[in-house]
Amino acid sequence: MSTFRFHALQKATDRTPVAVDDSERKSAIFGSNVFNDKAMRQFLTPEAYKAVKNAIENGIKIDRKIAEYIAMGMKEWALSKGVTHYTHWFQPLTGTTAEKHDAFFETSMDGSDPVEKFGGSQLAQQEPDASSFPNGGIRNTFEARGYTAWDPTSPAFIFGTTLCIPTVFISYTGEALDNKTPLLRALHAIDNAATDVAKYFDKNVKKVTPTLGWEQEYFLVDAALANSRPDILATGRTLLGHTSAKGQQLEDHYFGSIPTRVLQYMRDLEKECMLLGIPVKTRHNEVAPNQYELAPIFEETNLAVDHNSLLMDVMQKVAERHHFKVLFHEKPFKGVNGSGKHNNWSLATDTGINLLSPGRTPMSNLQFLTFFINTIKAVHDYEELMRASIASASNDHRLGANEAPPAIISVFIGQQLTNVLAELEGVSSGKLSPEEKTDLKLNVVGKLPDVLLDNTDRNRTSPFAFTGNKFEFRAVGSTANCAVSMTTLNTIVAKQLKDFKVEVDALIETKDMKKDDAIFNVLREYIKKTKAILFEGDGYSEAWEIEAKKRGLSNHKTTPKALKAKVSKQAIDLFGEMNVMDHVEVESRYEIELEEYTKKIQIEGRVLGDIARNHVIPTSIRYQNTLIENVRGLKEIFGKDFEKIAKEQIGLIKEISEHIEGINSNVEAMTEERKKANALNSSEKMADAYCEKVKPYFDIIRSHCDKLELLVDDEIWTLAKYRELLFVR
Repeated sequence: MSTFRFHALQKATDRTPVAVDDSERKSAIFGSNVFNDKAMRQFLTPEAYKAVKNAIENGIKIDRKIAEYIAMGMKEWALSKGVTHYTHWFQPLTGTTAEKHDAFFETSMDGSDPVEKFGGSQLAQQEPDASSFPNGGIRNTFEARGYTAWDPTSPAFIFGTTLCIPTVFISYTGEALDNKTPLLRALHAIDNAATDVAKYFDKNVKKVTPTLGWEQEYFLVDAALANSRPDILATGRTLLGHTSAKGQQLEDHYFGSIPTRVLQYMRDLEKECMLLGIPVKTRHNEVAPNQYELAPIFEETNLAVDHNSLLMDVMQKVAERHHFKVLFHEKPFKGVNGSGKHNNWSLATDTGINLLSPGRTPMSNLQFLTFFINTIKAVHDYEELMRASIASASNDHRLGANEAPPAIISVFIGQQLTNVLAELEGVSSGKLSPEEKTDLKLNVVGKLPDVLLDNTDRNRTSPFAFTGNKFEFRAVGSTANCAVSMTTLNTIVAKQLKDFKVEVDALIETKDMKKDDAIFNVLREYIKKTKAILFEGDGYSEAWEIEAKKRGLSNHKTTPKALKAKVSKQAIDLFGEMNVMDHVEVESRYEIELEEYTKKIQIEGRVLGDIARNHVIPTSIRYQNTLIENVRGLKEIFGKDFEKIAKEQIGLIKEISEHIEGINSNVEAMTEERKKANALNSSEKMADAYCEKVKPYFDIIRSHCDKLELLVDDEIWTLAKYRELLFVR
């Protein structure tokens, strides 16, 4: 047992849980490393504190002079906690976070008078090199200038010895080069649109805030075992490996007792989260072996997105202390469940009301139904764009498998709400006549049925499900930045609410209708128009695919096809009208995501070819030579009878040769298809070629490799096997 695999396995099995001290109450340490309200009150002048609060609550721009005082207070707070550096922490279009650390330490021209310096200009703006970040054609390669600008709505925090300042990232010419900028614009759009509609029911509403509660699923694999797998290190998933005899079929992992070593990791992670103000609440075993989930309390969407991006960094760093590797890939292992990041979304008013929570009175239920039905209408009208918002090479593996929603976007609302909508639709037919108008004017609110809080079952096959007081966008992948799907969702709902108000006001003004009658009339028409998007059944079934096609719903199973919706006229008009992204920003993101898809498939193809030829084939030949020597020995002993005695060994030798030939021929064919794809002159054609011509070889090559894994002596197989990756804890 001299292979790297067995050294790794020995390391993994010899691990002992890392001791964690989390004796302090979470409430006592929560936000200790965050420049939150408590810290600002202590370290800022009253004028500076008021300026930050006005920026957060009312969007009022902070004066540069005041920024000097804010920076001074922030610096003193950070230095009091042992911080040495600061960074503008941002989210470029790489799918990860970025940071460039600068020391507070400075000297005078002659090197004397050292001092810790940090002023308003360093707080408000920095200039990281933009040339090496994805820009989708916005910038020329030689044009390096880009700016990060402070986002005061997301508080600064300390990680390690660095003060991290959340920022947006824009080009020299002003276009957004990050995920945060469009999100902030979308949140502004839905605030305006939802507030206008909410005033129909409560004139005191001045602000509506979208909330988000994400659920982060992930796998934990021992670091030594992960390091023995080049595919995990390079791509985040296993490109080959025979499924383990035991997987998840006994259903004994979900919500099971958390392994001791994993629990210590979770405790350590939760402590770090508490210090950083990430309000994590729930931890548990997920369905697949070595798969887990972490979920927080709901937060304002911008902060929730920042917290999820930060969490993914923190999870990896904490994992290193516990000798784990965190796998966020949507499908790291064949044959067991993959990972998602369910985005639970709702709308809250500054008067303390969840607009997607059923009320206790008919009037509050009319408010609930208004926002509920408008959200359904938005998803109905922009279902292709919703699908595009969660498209990626890694999520393609998960969507439609038996642990994730299908690629068809539909809305699940449960039987009770289905009945409610049917009842509302049937109150009267067609447009309102004078008689109906009188009837509705007197009785419409009273006719609204009661809606219970727990008004739905859960449908795990639904990509967009109503779950009592929120919508759960289940199709979002575990590697995704929540900002992308949340930008889309908030924009389409903002657009829909804006259109809804225009329709209602028109009925009030031109038809002399009462407000409630007008609202009810418009909602009833929406119910009729959106039936195609509602589905209560099994999203995995073939019957649903057939039915969805009849309804006119899209079914884009691959990323290149799904992404086309992002540059449709409908999408460009939408984002432009709502001031979320102009056509240049939209088109650049399309180019970036196509290029990212192509590069990921390209990397996977190259890694698979390398492993197959440099690990699998040499190991197989080594074992084949052992068999050949065995057959030769049998021939020497048994003479002409050896063929009968060595029949099995000879069969194995032939079978191994066939699989080796299958690997070599298909790796060569795949390489040729890559060369052809690389020669194409457009990102669309290249992505399509990688999807349709290159990627199909992955399964063929894998099949040959996995068969060899079963044939070759376990003691010389170099790659950690599924039974080890999934069950060594």
